[in-house]
Amino acid sequence: MVILMFILGLAFLIIGAEVLVRGASRLAALFGISPLVIGLTVVAFGTSSPEFAVTIKAAMTGQASLALGNVIGSNICNVLLILGVAAMIAPLTVAAQLIRFDVPLMIGLSALTVFFAWDGSFSRGEGIFFVLGLITYTSFLVVQSRKESAAVQVEYAEESGAVDSSSFGWLKNLAFVVGGLALLVLGSRWLVSSAVVMAQHFKVSEAVIGLTVVAVGTSLPEIVTSVVASLRGKVDIAVGNVVGSNIFNLMGVLGLAGIIAPDGVAISSGILGFDLPVMLLTTFACLPIFFTGSRISRLEGALFFGYYCAYTLHLILTAAEHELLPGFSMAMLYFALPLTAVTLFTVAAREWRKKK
Repeated sequence: MVILMFILGLAFLIIGAEVLVRGASRLAALFGISPLVIGLTVVAFGTSSPEFAVTIKAAMTGQASLALGNVIGSNICNVLLILGVAAMIAPLTVAAQLIRFDVPLMIGLSALTVFFAWDGSFSRGEGIFFVLGLITYTSFLVVQSRKESAAVQVEYAEESGAVDSSSFGWLKNLAFVVGGLALLVLGSRWLVSSAVVMAQHFKVSEAVIGLTVVAVGTSLPEIVTSVVASLRGKVDIAVGNVVGSNIFNLMGVLGLAGIIAPDGVAISSGILGFDLPVMLLTTFACLPIFFTGSRISRLEGALFFGYYCAYTLHLILTAAEHELLPGFSMAMLYFALPLTAVTLFTVAAREWRKKK
C-alpha cells in the first residue's frame, strides 16, 4: 500500500507539473515573455513545483531533513544528471545571458546557502531574504524580456507552436494551471507520507531518502523537459530550465521552507559536511564548462553523468553504513572533485585567452 501511494504520488507530481508548465508557458507567451525567460522562470518554476510541494509539505509536518535533502539532491541531480544526459544526446549551446548573469547567480546562491547553513540551521530570516531575492530576480527577468517583446510571439511559435489567444485559449490554459497545482498538492501529500514510512521501514534517515528517491522523483519533470528539449534542439529551454530550476529551488523552495518550518530547517552534520559542498562544487563547475566555447560538449556531459553515479554510490554506502564510506568520501571530496575543478578552470582560462 505504501509503495502504491508513493508511485501514485510521484505520478500525480509529474502529470501535474507537465499540465502546469504547458498552461503557464502559453500564458507567459501571450504576455510577451521570450522563450529563454520562459525556460528560466515559468518552465523552471513549473518543473520545480514537485520539489516545492514536497519540501513545503515536509517542512510543515516537521520532516526538515527530508525537505532539505530534497532541495540539495534535486539541485545536484539537475546539474550532473540532467545536463549530463542532455549534453550526451546533443551538445548544448549556452545563451550569453546565462553566462553573464544566471549561472553566476546560481553559483552565488549555492555559496550563500552553504554560508547560511554553517551554524546548523536555515533560519526564518534567511528564508525571507531568499524569497525576496526570488521576487526581485523574476521581476528583473520579466521586465528585461518585455523590452524585447516585439518578436516574442514569433519566436515562441517557432520553439513550441502557435499560441491560442482567444478567450477559450486563455480559459483552457488557466484551467491547466489550476488543475496542475491541484495534482501537485495531492501528489506531494502522498509522496511525503509514503517516503517517511519507507525511511522508517528500511531504517535509513529521512535525509538520505530525500537526497535519493524523492530528489530524483521530483526531478523527473526537469529530466523529461530538458531531454525532450535537447532532442528537439531547443537548447534555450533545456539549459535555462536547469539553471532556473536550481535558482528557484534555493530561493523559492528552501526560502519558503525556512519561513514555514516552526524552528527553521535543521541541517545535519552529514549534509553540512558532504552534500552541501558537493552541491556547491557541481554548480561551480558549470561556469568554466559554459565558458569553453559557450557550450556543453558530449564529453563534459559524460563527466557530469559519471559524477552523479559516483555521488549516488556514496549515498548508497551511507545508507548501508559500509566500511568503504569514509575512504570513498575523502577521495571524492578532496581529490576527484577538486582535480576536475582545476582542470575545468585551466581549460576555461585557455579558451578565454584564445577569444581575447
